[in-house]
Amino acid sequence: MICCNLSRKIPLAPTRPQRHSLTGIATIPTMIRRLQLSGFLAVISACACLFTTTELAHAQTDYTLDDFDRWTPSKVPSPVDEQLQQARVALANGDAARALNLSENFLENNPLGQGRADAFLIQGDAQLALGNEYKALFAYEEVARRYTSTTSFIPALEREYEIANAYAHGLRKRFMGTFRWIDAGDDAQEIFIRIQERLPGSELAEKAGMELSDYYFRIRDMPLAADSYDLFVQNYPRSKRVNKAKLRLIYSYYAQFKGPQYDASGLREATSRLKLLQSDDPALAQQIGAEALLVRVYESEAAKLLNDALWYQGMGDLISAELTLRSLINRFPKSIATIQALKIAPEIVANLPVNVAKGCPNYAELQSALIGTPKMVEPTGVVPIAEAPLPATSETLPEQPVGGATLAPEDLIKSPPAPTPNPTQPK
Repeated sequence: MICCNLSRKIPLAPTRPQRHSLTGIATIPTMIRRLQLSGFLAVISACACLFTTTELAHAQTDYTLDDFDRWTPSKVPSPVDEQLQQARVALANGDAARALNLSENFLENNPLGQGRADAFLIQGDAQLALGNEYKALFAYEEVARRYTSTTSFIPALEREYEIANAYAHGLRKRFMGTFRWIDAGDDAQEIFIRIQERLPGSELAEKAGMELSDYYFRIRDMPLAADSYDLFVQNYPRSKRVNKAKLRLIYSYYAQFKGPQYDASGLREATSRLKLLQSDDPALAQQIGAEALLVRVYESEAAKLLNDALWYQGMGDLISAELTLRSLINRFPKSIATIQALKIAPEIVANLPVNVAKGCPNYAELQSALIGTPKMVEPTGVVPIAEAPLPATSETLPEQPVGGATLAPEDLIKSPPAPTPNPTQPK
């Protein structure tokens, strides 16, 4: 700051040994005012220079585009940003151990400061780079639980998804930091479910839902797979993966049927889903062979009823056996199980009480109606040409000469000579 020292002595004009006059005394305040005015002007010029320098400094400020495409002045990096930037640079250069140390030191020195979400994310990335993915999950979970409004929230969930996907495809956890032989399927399921809860309706949640369903399908847990695929179809009806989910849902229901001796509820669900698929997407249904699958389900349900009837017969409950056979014939008249049921039904009816047997249908007539009747051929509009039957006797005549002409000796048909009787051969 420029100041004027008014206390210094002011050189006066050389005085002569005479008495002070009024004119000399009057010039002293005028000079003082001039010096004050020059100091004031110097201060004003200094302030103007400072203002000009500040304006030039602002003119040289860097501007960047924000998220809304607006130009904003670049922020001056703070010491916190510089520390985190050093950790990021170390991680990018492959020095994960140094990045881990820097992030841990930052978290210890800044228990309530800014940048902790980024520090936890760097710490998790460093642990992941060092092969400690299970330890990295703790850092990512800290971000997902406490810093949901920061920019590190979604990257942390993406890292968790990658780890869960690796666990779901067979990666095992380390035992006491040594060998990998601990199954991590439960951890993968929990992470997939949490991602869908934290980011509902997002692309990441959609991928997590599909991976969770595929995991259940891979490990042959068909009830959970069916529930998971059903939820996926309900939550993401416009997804590009919805066709896969619909098909896997049908396969999961059908795979729950383990044979005629077990529950057949999965078959009924598979039938309803197949018919719904035929009405919603006929091309996809034709592509997967929905008609053939329906035939398999049809025969499987019929086999289930036949097995129930045979069980009742073996237990001596012939009335229940007959009722089951009657239901089988009414519901699945074209199945193979119905043919077997019609063969054993007369024997069961013969052993029933007389008053009960009177109310039973005539299984002999049903057998002739369902089995004995030849299969009807659909008319095609083409009438076959009738063929003349072959003659019973030969109509060819021996050759006759034309116009009295004689045949050549080689053209004459000579009858073979009659055999001469052998006297030694018995008659």
